[in-house]
Amino acid sequence: MDRPTRPLPLADQLADRRVGLFGGRGDVLVWDLLAGAAAAPPFAALLACELQPGASVGAHVQQRDAEMVVCLAGRGTAEVDGAACALVPGAAVYLPFGSTLALRNDSPAEPLFYLIVKARQRE
Repeated sequence: MDRPTRPLPLADQLADRRVGLFGGRGDVLVWDLLAGAAAAPPFAALLACELQPGASVGAHVQQRDAEMVVCLAGRGTAEVDGAACALVPGAAVYLPFGSTLALRNDSPAEPLFYLIVKARQRE
């Protein structure tokens, strides 16, 4: 079976593989596109993610920053404070500071590719 083409040119060896993230199931590959750069205000993080077929990221609270999840490829579901939102290419989901997020890849065969953009709260 051919591996789906990633929407961004990302190398596996640069990914952080996370298993059962926040109590979810399966693997998610995470690339830090800012590479830890502190000089990107107001952004705290820009992460590219590949959630494996049938995998999920468990519910977790946005404890420090507001966040956007932007779907690049695949099909899945984001649950924000218990409300389901479809993740399809081009969909964006906003998570205010303090909200709860869970993600799942609804495909048994294709990965779900998405970006996470975190923005610092204004002081």
